[in-house]
Amino acid sequence: MNGAERLIETAAGHGLEVCFANPGTTEMPLVNALDTAPGLRAVLGLHENVCTGAADGYARIAEKPALTLLHLGPGFANGLANLHNARRAFSPVVNLIGEHAGWHLAADPPLASDIELLTKWAGRWTRRSASPDGLARDMTEAVAAATAGRGGVASLIVPHDLQLAEAPDAPRLPLRPERYPSLDPNLVDAAASLLAGAKRPAFLLGGNALHGEGLKSAGRLAAATGAVLIGEVGFARMELGRGHPVVRRLPYFPEQAAELLAGFDAVIVAGTRLPVSFFGYHDMPARYLEGRSDVCHLAAAEEDAEAALEALAQSLPQRASGAAPPSPEPPAPAGEGLDAAGIGKVLAAGQPEGAIVVLTAVSSAAPYGLYALQAPPHTQLALTGGAIGEGMAMALGAAVAAPDRRVINLEADGSGAYMIQALWSQARTGAKITTIICSNRRYRILEIEQERARTDPGPIAADLTRLDDPALDWPGLARSLGVPGEVAFDQAGLARALQKGLETEGPYLIEARM
Repeated sequence: MNGAERLIETAAGHGLEVCFANPGTTEMPLVNALDTAPGLRAVLGLHENVCTGAADGYARIAEKPALTLLHLGPGFANGLANLHNARRAFSPVVNLIGEHAGWHLAADPPLASDIELLTKWAGRWTRRSASPDGLARDMTEAVAAATAGRGGVASLIVPHDLQLAEAPDAPRLPLRPERYPSLDPNLVDAAASLLAGAKRPAFLLGGNALHGEGLKSAGRLAAATGAVLIGEVGFARMELGRGHPVVRRLPYFPEQAAELLAGFDAVIVAGTRLPVSFFGYHDMPARYLEGRSDVCHLAAAEEDAEAALEALAQSLPQRASGAAPPSPEPPAPAGEGLDAAGIGKVLAAGQPEGAIVVLTAVSSAAPYGLYALQAPPHTQLALTGGAIGEGMAMALGAAVAAPDRRVINLEADGSGAYMIQALWSQARTGAKITTIICSNRRYRILEIEQERARTDPGPIAADLTRLDDPALDWPGLARSLGVPGEVAFDQAGLARALQKGLETEGPYLIEARM
């Protein structure tokens, strides 16, 4: 068995089931080795950012790592934006990166680069394999690093000559991922004391506090104390809809987020960092909870929020449930047209139970988040790191992880244009993905920033926000990549198109013309 086969065998032996690949010459032994592991599926991406974004979406739903197979430093660099998002989501991802043969590196071939310089920034663990007999150990430790605690990105660099070398048989090493850090009982006591004297408490939640048992514990705490539950802006995964605790999303814009949090006299933070604005504005707050004595950081972003919330729930005295805070009212759509509120209303009404909704339309998805509170129970995935363009790739990974669930990608036209290649992979795999493009034909978020700054943009600045000259033909682009699609011009048309998309066996794209 050669080194490439040993690596793939080890990965499959540790339960990895999919490899999102965009390989090159230095990875051909690894490509061939995939045929020796029938339990490991390979999915081809036309761009490395499709592969890394898909690995992120897969990991969030499957709760275990996907492999990526990437070509040298430049290929890895092409996937960095979505590895940044995966890093912020604490998604377990293992990157297999081919490298030139050791004896060829001294010649400084054109694609040679400092791969470690890139991987160090993108993840928590990097290793360059040094010998054939260490390859099984290297892969084992890469998987262990990716699955430690909440999860993270690990990268294994494998020279071409080691992939071809004979790799001796070795016993399968057990995974020994690090556990979550130990829970601090003093923080549990501090949170309980803070809640005891609060009249308007809130929980700011992230990580595993937004789904599964963690969300259930948060819901019990909200019912017992009357607390409002707020999800972080860039959450990795959240369960919402009828039957789930009501969680409203922290607003994106800093003045709105600061105003919301200022209305509470106790804030318990669990599973996320203390909130900070995406960008610094000279006349607006950037760190919304800094300096407040009525804040308890119960569990940090990398810690086990589920266990912390459960411990807090058990520490509170039994008492009558507090008054449940009302759900925020969604905005009224503008007539029957397709503004952001109209799109959100139609999607929330038409989505099926158990759907996975991928939200990467920054300026157009906020109204949907409010309508979704009364939608059928579903899972949402959001943009964690702010590197836009991940939606179509993340939807692909989610669909591969959960092939029996319908995935719906609410995508902006500006960010969607970043990674339209993912539609080809969706078609090739027959993924059950319905994509809704919020088509306002401009970078609306930039226009909003101009409006908030009260500036009057000149012709060059205005032109840099426009996407209408020429306008993108989204159904035509989708069809060229193997995905059927259509344009919807009003709410009734969008509802019909959504139903058609949900009934289509494979992927479908709808351009919602705003």
